Amino acid sequence: MKVKDAMHKGVEWAEPNAPISKVAALMKKHDVGAIPIGENDRLIGMVTDRDITCRGLANSKDPSKLTARDVMTKGIIWCKENESLTDAARLMEQKKVRRLAVINDAKRMVGILSVGDVSHAGPRALTGEVMTAVAAHHG
Repeated sequence: MKVKDAMHKGVEWAEPNAPISKVAALMKKHDVGAIPIGENDRLIGMVTDRDITCRGLANSKDPSKLTARDVMTKGIIWCKENESLTDAARLMEQKKVRRLAVINDAKRMVGILSVGDVSHAGPRALTGEVMTAVAAHHG
């Protein structure tokens, strides 16, 4: 199975200066837990619901002043839509991430692959391996 057969299609990204309230609204609208952040037509990071909570709210910062750049995880890990689901899952394991941006041959983002997507589409053994690797305590 290919990544494109399992991923969430049609991903929307936000600018780094977007308020976290806008990022959270996009998460709600699309029923997802992460929004990619792009600048100058390049992916530069990812904001997860956990980033908003732990880097923003838990640090007693004023949420009305926080932007995506303030809370995002810098850098982005990606895979290609025509990669095998197994290869993408191995990348998740290796990098200990729960989501991968998915790009096409033109280097355009076309979706996001989550651990949940792998669990719905992939073999049970693969799902268990990925979950064990990415759910390990980060210390």
